[in-house]
Amino acid sequence: MNGFADRGLDDSNFGGNGAALTAVRAFDAFPKTKPSYTQRTTSGGVWTLGLVVVSLLLVGSEVSRWWVGETTHAFNVEQGVGHDLQINLDFVVRMKCEDLRVNVQDVAGDRILAGLALSKDPTIWSRWDAEKHHGLGTTQQERLDSHAYREDDVHDYLSASRNRKKIFKKTPRVPRKYTPDSCRIFGSIDGNKVQGDFHITARGHGYVEMREHLDHQQFNFSHHINELSFGPYYPSLINPLDDTVSTAPGHFHKFQYFLSVVPTIYTTDRKAQWKTDKHAESPSSGEDGMKHHPARYSRNTIFTNQYAVTEQSKPLTENMIPGIFVMYDVEPIQLTITEEWISVPALLIRIVNVISGIVVAAGWGFQISEWAREIAGRRRKGRESGGVLHGGLDEKRGL
Repeated sequence: MNGFADRGLDDSNFGGNGAALTAVRAFDAFPKTKPSYTQRTTSGGVWTLGLVVVSLLLVGSEVSRWWVGETTHAFNVEQGVGHDLQINLDFVVRMKCEDLRVNVQDVAGDRILAGLALSKDPTIWSRWDAEKHHGLGTTQQERLDSHAYREDDVHDYLSASRNRKKIFKKTPRVPRKYTPDSCRIFGSIDGNKVQGDFHITARGHGYVEMREHLDHQQFNFSHHINELSFGPYYPSLINPLDDTVSTAPGHFHKFQYFLSVVPTIYTTDRKAQWKTDKHAESPSSGEDGMKHHPARYSRNTIFTNQYAVTEQSKPLTENMIPGIFVMYDVEPIQLTITEEWISVPALLIRIVNVISGIVVAAGWGFQISEWAREIAGRRRKGRESGGVLHGGLDEKRGL
């Protein structure tokens, strides 16, 4: 009507950059949504709800993992030379204090009269709550059910290391009308960092003592172990033998505990497990009497020891020595337990990746379900139309 078509003109000739837009449009690599994909369907709504629920669950899981952090365990050969090993113990033996002998001896030939270094308090066996104590356990499930066997929490150790009240609890008072029938032996002693054993025996048995011989009928090595640990004393932490109780069925009975001690580092410094020092020295004593390692690590790092234990008890004949024997051996390896967190940008990237993967998977699932529904619908229509045609031919033949 206006003569533009006769002259070969259209709307693109009236734009100053029509050719440029055409050239740019040629580089468009993004696929366009088909009109059928914009139609609202019931199945699409179900898939969308499922996508939202799964996305929320997985995002919540990623955030919770980031909040808690990730704990890694690394083993390596212990660096440097260690000399001292602090032993913390708190035993209650069902015998009088004057009838017990406590000693420590190691393969280096040193013998420590632990009875002079430790504290002994007369007490009553019934005053120690047996309900809070448990047996060591003979099966793996019994050990796992015990609160002493749990996953190591770095924060528990770090908070315990900052606890200034690193002292043993007071012994319960003995009522006036009662006579002490047990002895509480507790405290910390310093030994050599080599294989050794700590043992509690009866007076006049195991060591030669002039005119010191306890009547065999007074032997009773039933005991509570309130604390047994190696390294700095952290009262809020639980070790495998803590709060355990063992009862002697007879007078001549021997309790043996075999411990494998592993030097352990707990830290939140991710670089700590790669730090090594060929000239590392043994921990030195501070003003508080505790052991302090050379400060080549951050303040969020503590040095301690953990151990695995195997127990064996058996009755003895009268020509053998009954008592409580704790044999320990220091392993030549070092365990570093590190708790670390990923950065916030890394968390966001992981969340984006999770949501993107869910969207792609849901898209494929929706397309496959729609394709299956379409195929099923075509087959259903084919069967219906085939049945009508067959009936029509029969009617014609009847005519």
